[in-house]
Amino acid sequence: MDGTLVDSEKVWTVSLHETAAWLGGELSVAAREDMIGSNMSRTLTIMFDDLGLPHDPDRMAGAERFMNERTERLFAQGLEWRPGALEALRMVRAAGWRNALVTNTERFLTEMALDGIGREHFAVTVCGDEVEHPKPAADPYLRAAALLGVDAAECLAVEDSPTGSLAAQRAGAAVLVVPCDIPVPAGPGRVLRESLVGLTPTDIRQAYRLVTGERAA
Repeated sequence: MDGTLVDSEKVWTVSLHETAAWLGGELSVAAREDMIGSNMSRTLTIMFDDLGLPHDPDRMAGAERFMNERTERLFAQGLEWRPGALEALRMVRAAGWRNALVTNTERFLTEMALDGIGREHFAVTVCGDEVEHPKPAADPYLRAAALLGVDAAECLAVEDSPTGSLAAQRAGAAVLVVPCDIPVPAGPGRVLRESLVGLTPTDIRQAYRLVTGERAA
Protein backbone atom coordinates (compact mmCIF):
# COMPACT_ATOMS: atom_id res chain seq x y z
CA MET A 1 0.00 0.00 0.00
CA ASP A 2 2.46 2.65 1.22
CA GLY A 3 4.58 3.75 -1.70
CA THR A 4 3.09 1.24 -4.12
CA LEU A 5 -0.54 2.32 -4.40
CA VAL A 6 -0.58 5.61 -2.50
CA ASP A 7 2.11 8.21 -1.84
CA SER A 8 1.81 7.78 1.92
CA GLU A 9 5.54 7.54 2.59
CA LYS A 10 5.59 11.35 2.55
CA VAL A 11 2.92 11.28 5.27
CA TRP A 12 4.96 8.82 7.30
CA THR A 13 8.02 11.04 6.89
CA VAL A 14 6.15 13.93 8.52
CA SER A 15 4.89 11.86 11.45
CA LEU A 16 8.26 10.14 11.94
CA HIS A 17 10.18 13.43 12.09
CA GLU A 18 7.58 14.89 14.44
CA THR A 19 7.83 11.84 16.69
CA ALA A 20 11.61 12.17 16.77
CA ALA A 21 11.24 15.83 17.73
CA TRP A 22 8.72 14.85 20.43
CA LEU A 23 11.41 12.52 21.78
CA GLY A 24 13.87 15.40 21.79
CA GLY A 25 15.95 14.49 18.76
CA GLU A 26 16.24 14.66 14.99
CA LEU A 27 15.79 11.65 12.73
CA SER A 28 18.64 11.03 10.29
CA VAL A 29 18.12 10.51 6.57
CA ALA A 30 19.68 7.04 6.78
CA ALA A 31 17.33 5.98 9.58
CA ARG A 32 14.27 7.24 7.71
CA GLU A 33 15.27 5.30 4.60
CA ASP A 34 15.84 2.17 6.67
CA MET A 35 12.27 2.46 8.00
CA ILE A 36 10.63 2.28 4.58
CA GLY A 37 8.50 -0.83 4.39
CA SER A 38 9.04 -1.66 8.08
CA ASN A 39 6.47 -2.46 10.74
CA MET A 40 5.92 -0.34 13.86
CA SER A 41 8.16 -2.39 16.17
CA ARG A 42 11.17 -2.23 13.87
CA THR A 43 10.52 1.44 13.09
CA LEU A 44 10.60 2.34 16.77
CA THR A 45 13.77 0.31 17.31
CA ILE A 46 15.48 2.13 14.43
CA MET A 47 14.31 5.51 15.73
CA PHE A 48 15.45 4.97 19.32
CA ASP A 49 18.81 3.65 18.14
CA ASP A 50 19.21 6.60 15.77
CA LEU A 51 18.44 9.06 18.56
CA GLY A 52 20.69 7.24 21.03
CA LEU A 53 17.81 6.49 23.37
CA PRO A 54 17.44 3.41 25.59
CA HIS A 55 14.65 1.00 24.65
CA ASP A 56 12.44 1.99 27.56
CA PRO A 57 9.09 0.18 27.04
CA ASP A 58 6.96 3.02 28.41
CA ARG A 59 8.70 5.67 26.35
CA MET A 60 8.51 3.51 23.21
CA ALA A 61 4.81 2.93 23.82
CA GLY A 62 4.31 6.67 24.19
CA ALA A 63 6.17 7.31 20.95
CA GLU A 64 4.00 4.74 19.19
CA ARG A 65 0.83 6.44 20.41
CA PHE A 66 2.10 9.86 19.34
CA MET A 67 3.11 8.58 15.91
CA ASN A 68 -0.16 6.75 15.33
CA GLU A 69 -2.27 9.74 16.36
CA ARG A 70 -0.30 12.08 14.11
CA THR A 71 -0.37 9.65 11.18
CA GLU A 72 -4.10 9.08 11.63
CA ARG A 73 -4.76 12.82 11.34
CA LEU A 74 -2.62 13.02 8.22
CA PHE A 75 -4.28 9.96 6.64
CA ALA A 76 -7.67 11.56 7.29
CA GLN A 77 -6.68 14.45 5.03
CA GLY A 78 -6.49 12.03 2.09
CA LEU A 79 -3.72 10.17 0.29
CA GLU A 80 -2.46 10.73 -3.25
CA TRP A 81 -2.35 7.85 -5.70
CA ARG A 82 0.99 6.70 -7.06
CA PRO A 83 1.16 7.17 -10.86
CA GLY A 84 -0.90 4.53 -12.66
CA ALA A 85 -1.90 2.72 -9.45
CA LEU A 86 -5.68 3.22 -9.66
CA GLU A 87 -5.72 2.28 -13.33
CA ALA A 88 -3.64 -0.83 -12.52
CA LEU A 89 -6.14 -1.92 -9.86
CA ARG A 90 -9.01 -1.46 -12.29
CA MET A 91 -7.12 -3.42 -14.94
CA VAL A 92 -6.57 -6.33 -12.54
CA ARG A 93 -10.27 -6.44 -11.68
CA ALA A 94 -11.26 -6.28 -15.34
CA ALA A 95 -8.89 -9.18 -16.08
CA GLY A 96 -10.73 -11.27 -13.49
CA TRP A 97 -7.76 -11.71 -11.15
CA ARG A 98 -8.41 -11.79 -7.40
CA ASN A 99 -5.82 -9.85 -5.49
CA ALA A 100 -4.77 -9.07 -1.95
CA LEU A 101 -3.53 -5.93 -0.26
CA VAL A 102 -0.47 -6.91 1.81
CA THR A 103 0.90 -4.14 4.02
CA ASN A 104 3.01 -3.67 7.14
CA THR A 105 0.73 -0.81 8.16
CA GLU A 106 -1.49 -1.63 11.12
CA ARG A 107 -5.15 -2.46 10.57
CA PHE A 108 -6.68 0.76 11.95
CA LEU A 109 -4.64 2.96 9.60
CA THR A 110 -5.15 0.59 6.67
CA GLU A 111 -8.91 0.84 7.18
CA MET A 112 -8.65 4.63 6.92
CA ALA A 113 -6.64 4.33 3.71
CA LEU A 114 -9.12 1.83 2.25
CA ASP A 115 -11.88 4.43 2.62
CA GLY A 116 -10.07 6.40 -0.09
CA ILE A 117 -8.45 3.62 -2.10
CA GLY A 118 -11.62 1.55 -2.39
CA ARG A 119 -12.16 -1.79 -0.68
CA GLU A 120 -13.77 -3.21 -3.79
CA HIS A 121 -10.36 -3.60 -5.43
CA PHE A 122 -9.24 -6.32 -3.02
CA ALA A 123 -10.50 -9.81 -2.30
CA VAL A 124 -8.56 -9.86 0.99
CA THR A 125 -6.33 -7.54 3.00
CA VAL A 126 -3.50 -8.48 5.36
CA CYS A 127 -1.92 -6.00 7.78
CA GLY A 128 1.33 -5.97 9.70
CA ASP A 129 -0.29 -6.46 13.09
CA GLU A 130 -2.20 -9.54 11.92
CA VAL A 131 0.79 -11.86 11.47
CA GLU A 132 3.42 -13.11 13.89
CA HIS A 133 6.30 -11.86 11.77
CA PRO A 134 5.66 -8.86 9.43
CA LYS A 135 7.72 -7.96 6.37
CA PRO A 136 10.56 -8.69 5.59
CA ALA A 137 9.38 -12.09 6.85
CA ALA A 138 7.26 -14.17 4.49
CA ASP A 139 4.27 -14.37 6.85
CA PRO A 140 2.11 -11.57 5.36
CA TYR A 141 2.37 -12.93 1.82
CA LEU A 142 1.86 -16.53 2.91
CA ARG A 143 -1.29 -15.49 4.78
CA ALA A 144 -2.57 -13.51 1.79
CA ALA A 145 -2.01 -16.44 -0.58
CA ALA A 146 -3.76 -18.80 1.83
CA LEU A 147 -6.76 -16.45 2.07
CA LEU A 148 -6.87 -16.30 -1.73
CA GLY A 149 -6.78 -20.11 -1.81
CA VAL A 150 -3.59 -20.36 -3.89
CA ASP A 151 0.07 -21.13 -3.38
CA ALA A 152 2.31 -18.07 -3.06
CA ALA A 153 4.39 -19.41 -5.95
CA GLU A 154 1.37 -18.81 -8.19
CA CYS A 155 1.30 -15.13 -7.26
CA LEU A 156 2.92 -11.97 -8.55
CA ALA A 157 3.59 -9.41 -5.82
CA VAL A 158 3.92 -5.71 -6.64
CA GLU A 159 6.32 -3.98 -4.27
CA ASP A 160 8.16 -0.66 -3.95
CA SER A 161 10.74 -1.35 -1.20
CA PRO A 162 13.59 -3.75 -0.45
CA THR A 163 11.75 -4.89 2.70
CA GLY A 164 8.54 -5.77 0.87
CA SER A 165 10.33 -7.34 -2.07
CA LEU A 166 12.29 -9.60 0.25
CA ALA A 167 9.11 -10.65 2.06
CA ALA A 168 7.40 -11.61 -1.20
CA GLN A 169 10.44 -13.54 -2.40
CA ARG A 170 10.74 -15.41 0.89
CA ALA A 171 7.11 -16.46 0.45
CA GLY A 172 7.94 -17.84 -2.98
CA ALA A 173 6.11 -15.22 -5.05
CA ALA A 174 7.41 -13.56 -8.18
CA VAL A 175 7.96 -9.83 -7.63
CA LEU A 176 7.27 -6.84 -9.86
CA VAL A 177 9.25 -3.99 -8.30
CA VAL A 178 8.17 -0.39 -8.82
CA PRO A 179 10.53 1.67 -6.61
CA CYS A 180 9.19 4.74 -4.85
CA ASP A 181 11.42 6.62 -2.41
CA ILE A 182 14.49 4.39 -2.35
CA PRO A 183 16.17 2.17 -4.94
CA VAL A 184 15.47 -1.56 -4.92
CA PRO A 185 18.34 -3.71 -6.17
CA ALA A 186 17.74 -6.02 -9.10
CA GLY A 187 18.10 -9.73 -8.58
CA PRO A 188 16.66 -13.18 -9.25
CA GLY A 189 12.93 -13.35 -8.68
CA ARG A 190 12.42 -9.67 -9.47
CA VAL A 191 11.34 -7.68 -12.49
CA LEU A 192 11.83 -3.91 -12.20
CA ARG A 193 9.51 -1.34 -13.74
CA GLU A 194 9.67 2.45 -13.48
CA SER A 195 5.98 2.96 -12.71
CA LEU A 196 2.54 1.37 -12.91
CA VAL A 197 1.52 3.74 -15.70
CA GLY A 198 0.23 1.78 -18.67
CA LEU A 199 0.45 -1.61 -16.94
CA THR A 200 -1.43 -4.27 -18.95
CA PRO A 201 -2.43 -7.91 -18.41
CA THR A 202 0.31 -8.85 -20.87
CA ASP A 203 2.86 -7.02 -18.72
CA ILE A 204 1.69 -8.98 -15.68
CA ARG A 205 1.97 -12.31 -17.49
CA GLN A 206 5.39 -11.45 -18.90
CA ALA A 207 6.73 -10.39 -15.51
CA TYR A 208 5.56 -13.64 -13.94
CA ARG A 209 6.99 -15.69 -16.80
CA LEU A 210 10.36 -13.92 -16.67
CA VAL A 211 10.71 -14.79 -12.99
CA THR A 212 9.32 -18.32 -13.03
CA GLY A 213 10.12 -19.47 -16.54
CA GLU A 214 6.52 -20.64 -16.81
CA ARG A 215 3.63 -19.58 -19.02
CA ALA A 216 1.21 -17.56 -16.93
CA ALA A 217 -2.43 -18.46 -17.38
